[in-house]
Amino acid sequence: MTDLGELRIDGLGIEQIGLSMLVLWAIVGAVFCSIRLRFANLRCIGIALELLQRSPLSGDHLTSLQALTTALSATVGLGNIAGVAIAITVGGPGACFWMTVAGVLTMNTRLIECTLGQRYRQRQADGTIVGGPMQYLAQGLAHQGKAQLGKGLATAFALLCMVSTLGSSSLFQTGQSYLAVSQVIPQLPRWGYGGGMVLLVALITLGGIRRIGTLTERFVPWMCGSYILMALYVVLSHWAMVPSVLQTVVTEAFHPQAGLGGLLGVMIQGFRRSTFSNEGGLGTAAIAHAAVETEQPIEEGIVATLEPLIDTVLICNLTALAILVTGAQQRPEFAQLSGAELTSTAFGLVVDWFPMILAGITICFAFSTILSWGYYGEQAWCSLFGARSRRLYQSLQLILVFAGVFVSPALVVEFSDAALLLMTVPNLIGLYYLTGPVQTELFTYFAQRQSQISSEPPAAWATVRLPILTKPQWFNTLGD
Repeated sequence: MTDLGELRIDGLGIEQIGLSMLVLWAIVGAVFCSIRLRFANLRCIGIALELLQRSPLSGDHLTSLQALTTALSATVGLGNIAGVAIAITVGGPGACFWMTVAGVLTMNTRLIECTLGQRYRQRQADGTIVGGPMQYLAQGLAHQGKAQLGKGLATAFALLCMVSTLGSSSLFQTGQSYLAVSQVIPQLPRWGYGGGMVLLVALITLGGIRRIGTLTERFVPWMCGSYILMALYVVLSHWAMVPSVLQTVVTEAFHPQAGLGGLLGVMIQGFRRSTFSNEGGLGTAAIAHAAVETEQPIEEGIVATLEPLIDTVLICNLTALAILVTGAQQRPEFAQLSGAELTSTAFGLVVDWFPMILAGITICFAFSTILSWGYYGEQAWCSLFGARSRRLYQSLQLILVFAGVFVSPALVVEFSDAALLLMTVPNLIGLYYLTGPVQTELFTYFAQRQSQISSEPPAAWATVRLPILTKPQWFNTLGD
């Protein structure tokens, strides 16, 4: 686990340069996509909620709601319970501010990724549809005369996706959820918990994306709702502390005690944990949304903007507030706790039986994340080695799900973060070239909707065009 003191300015160099530079790369990519779309995410929220209510065009494919819940089941997981606690213990309260900023910016990146996932998806011989970065990197760049670059980026992404899937879902989710559950049931054997998780994962995974989508559609809303209510109760029970906590978060986000080096460290920790939580810049959510049958690819991209909003802006911030208002991270008796254990302890300070409920929710979070990320990794595996080797990947995943309860949590956090952040490299390189067509499609869609709705003038906020966002001309055409 990275110590904040390691992320400091030393002359002109930065220690821990590898992960730090990858996080900075993700920051630049999120800002680039947001500016190219002129922060369209703020206009998409209402449209996305409307589109979620539409009926499926075909019973053989996922609905937008199923794709949303499948993607959320991958993002709403231990990153929201354990990852936020890690961000606070490593980066301090100020990391929560930058985690929120990252979540808002990621909404624009997610729109681009999932639109491209729809546009370049492929139908398999058995009728199933696959799509995602493996497809839109290879085909999208090939259409721009960059076939070799696209093929190389798609291959690199598929390899990294497999590695990160087996680490961040199989090892991390099982290990962190066991730590949370073992606080409530100390006598629970590791092998028993790991074996039970393997059995449950195997029963659902073998059914493919349709079974996963059906399960998550029913499962994720209950799971998220229960956790939100518990976190809200913890926060509201310390309502008087909320204003001072928010002030501390903002103050330490811009003026950490370590000065400029501390500011960089806090920002990096916030974006790093946001990437781990909502998959910002990874492109993986496009794999789930590619399976939706829709008339316009841009509509599925708009629906996908809700995921970072729910995952990071809402759920992660509730977790952070619950920890900070109880002061659990500052108590000497809890100094050795981090991750899911610290979050569980904070909840237990308010209601002594909350950790028992949280343990159950943690199992659900871990289980749903393993399922969705397992599907992502499976698609990456099949794109490299063919669909006939699918069972080999599934077997390897189940082995690592079991092994997760025996592996050092600190080692898994470092391994998972590195693998996840590396995925942003090929994906964001591709987005730099492919964002232009999505920008055109999005603004055309907005214009069509406006002309169809009524003659009533749009709200003032929806028509604001800041000159700084449309100039200079060379930037406006970059990636076309």
